[in-house]
Amino acid sequence: MVHSKVVIIGSGPAAHTAAIYLSRAELKPVMYEGMLANGTAAGGQLTTTTDIENFPGFPKGIGGSELMDDMRKQSERFGTEIITETISRVDLSQRPFRLWKEWADGENEEPAHTADAVIIATGANARRLDLPGETQYWQNGISACAVCDGAVPIFRNKPLYVIGGGDSAAEEAMFLTKYGSHVVVLVRKDKLRASKAMAKRLLANPKVTVRFNTVATQVLGEEGPRGLMTHLKVKNVVSGEEETVDANGLFYAVGHDPATALFKGQIDLDSEEYIVTQPGTSYTSIPGVFAAGDVQDKRYRQAITSAGSGCVAALEAEKFLSEEESSEENPAAATETGQTRIEPAAAEQNAEAAKEKPTGSAAAEYRQNPLL
Repeated sequence: MVHSKVVIIGSGPAAHTAAIYLSRAELKPVMYEGMLANGTAAGGQLTTTTDIENFPGFPKGIGGSELMDDMRKQSERFGTEIITETISRVDLSQRPFRLWKEWADGENEEPAHTADAVIIATGANARRLDLPGETQYWQNGISACAVCDGAVPIFRNKPLYVIGGGDSAAEEAMFLTKYGSHVVVLVRKDKLRASKAMAKRLLANPKVTVRFNTVATQVLGEEGPRGLMTHLKVKNVVSGEEETVDANGLFYAVGHDPATALFKGQIDLDSEEYIVTQPGTSYTSIPGVFAAGDVQDKRYRQAITSAGSGCVAALEAEKFLSEEESSEENPAAATETGQTRIEPAAAEQNAEAAKEKPTGSAAAEYRQNPLL
């Protein structure tokens, strides 16, 4: 059994950004990147993306796998230990937190790792429909993120389709009208699930057609490994009528599944099973456990926002650990809740800073962070 100050579970932009900050702070983080955890390769969803054109610093764009390879190298450069195994069981009920690896996670097994702090960055996977042709044309016409991929040249001035009936589908369809010649939204039922305001905007857009009671049944396109999608088979579920339509892009807006099964019953999740964090922070319901990236972000789900939240989680984990060390040296600094508060070194020069801050449900506050 190995003990570390901080363990990161995950391997995407949030995980690697956290690792870079923590390793530069000499906290020697350990990252469990997983072995096809939740069916996704190490590196997360970006490994399934061909060209990324909206990540700052790459004016000519960069491949998703290449970007994640570079992030991994940068994490290792500063001393992060990366373990290509999957964490399959955790115990967050007490510190140090305990973590078990896949195939060695039985009730009588000793944990593989313990940690004073854990950063959860396990991500979320876009739901797929498993249509015939989906695998062949994934990222060659099919995408689960209009904001990420809508502007690429293969979609410019071409007929595009969106599957979904909620607010996300409506937003993605309207975003795509900037690039496609026309956007068709396929809705399985006879009405939209989107809010009234969003539905009204969508139906009023002259570049959008909503086809109710309609589903996609097959994706067609060019042959070859880099062949592009060109057509889509659709079916009216009421009449049974089928047709093949011109379509150079198909965007799924049918939801995401956050990778939180590992933490159910131990940490607060919302109704969609995303980890609940205090607004503007990475703090979860458990002191010492932090969440970053898509596992706690169901709104933006971008590589850059995930990276930013990974930075936040690293800074807050470092604060937590340094404050814990300080409270051990000065037990009077600890609060009744187990959180700690700022104890300014020069309180006599700053009466306002010396006032006690409430802990309760508010974000915890810590001593000055050497990383800032």
